[in-house]
Amino acid sequence: MKAIVTNNAPAAIGPYSQAIEANGFVYVSGQLPINPSTGGFVEGGIKEQTRQSLLNAKAILNEAGLDLCNVVKTTVLLSDIADFQAMNEVYAEMFTSPFPARSAFAVRALPKNALVEIEVIASR
Repeated sequence: MKAIVTNNAPAAIGPYSQAIEANGFVYVSGQLPINPSTGGFVEGGIKEQTRQSLLNAKAILNEAGLDLCNVVKTTVLLSDIADFQAMNEVYAEMFTSPFPARSAFAVRALPKNALVEIEVIASR
């Protein structure tokens, strides 16, 4: 196992790694919509938060020499399932075909009251 760490994405806010590489896969921890330059959430709603969460995941993947095109699976956590369509619009802009497999869930709450959190698994 190898930890992947970059200053171009928010630091872990607990006892976990930004990502772990193992057996040709990179497992990126759930990314909140935190702007790494400011340490705060991006302004706006679900679309802006979705974009920032994916940009954070992309920055971590870039540190490992990968990109969003290497993502094979995502998990999207939403604080409100009514945001699914708007999240999906941004998601479709960030990924290209063949799109990664995905699970999406509504949860009661997310850390720091985020609207979305996204984790990804990428393959070399």
